[in-house]
Amino acid sequence: MPNLKHLAFAFFLFVISQSAHSQFGLSNEIGIITGPVQFRSDYGSRDDSQTNVGNMGIGIGFIQYINFSYRKNYSYKFKETYFIEHFKVRNEISWNRTELEHFGKWVDPAKTSEEAKRLRGHKGVAKTLDIGTQLEFFPYDIRGFESFTPRISPFASLGVHYTFFSPEVSTTYDNPDPNAFGNVLNPSNFYSDWEPGSVDASSGGTFSVVSSVGIRYKLGKLSDLMLDLRWQYYFSDWVDGLNHQLEYNKNNDWLLWLNVGYIFYLD
Repeated sequence: MPNLKHLAFAFFLFVISQSAHSQFGLSNEIGIITGPVQFRSDYGSRDDSQTNVGNMGIGIGFIQYINFSYRKNYSYKFKETYFIEHFKVRNEISWNRTELEHFGKWVDPAKTSEEAKRLRGHKGVAKTLDIGTQLEFFPYDIRGFESFTPRISPFASLGVHYTFFSPEVSTTYDNPDPNAFGNVLNPSNFYSDWEPGSVDASSGGTFSVVSSVGIRYKLGKLSDLMLDLRWQYYFSDWVDGLNHQLEYNKNNDWLLWLNVGYIFYLD
């Protein structure tokens, strides 16, 4: 879980955001998002459909937008520009959890080797807490959308998050070798072709790149529905607690998150 430094960093971002609002009279939007997460990790094979469908979890987040197109304290100094009419800044704190296991031909029930049993017994949980900012682009005029013309507005975003991860690792495999260590998490209980130290459930932090596409639907003057498909790439391969470092699977962890949200405008 985040320590005091992490929480202080999050509070700093919040203070900066609120200071901008106070100084320039910018408009606020707040919302909540949730939906299924598909976590792409070192469990199973990345391109295997069973792995991708099987290793799915859930995410939830709270979001806040800085809307430049409307200002409570309007001044002639602020002229309407393309940026103001087509971009918003999105600040977010989100959490997701995905239970992980190995799927595919290597764990087929027909395989009875000790290596297959090791893979079948190996389970994990990927848990992350994200804090970050994205720049969101709306091809349609933001003021027009706020006036219900049009009522549906697509968007795309790109940003950077800092991710705190705290994976869990377990196994039901108990090495029958009488010379093996008694600890259930000792290396002899995991796939033997992996490099030493490939399993590590230590907590940590890393930066990640976030990109998404979606649409907003105007419900009312002060509320929208949102559908958003996110791709998030972590600058670490330890988010899931497994980094087996094999040639065919050296990519860092990443995820896809399809979420729906409710956005409320603070007038």
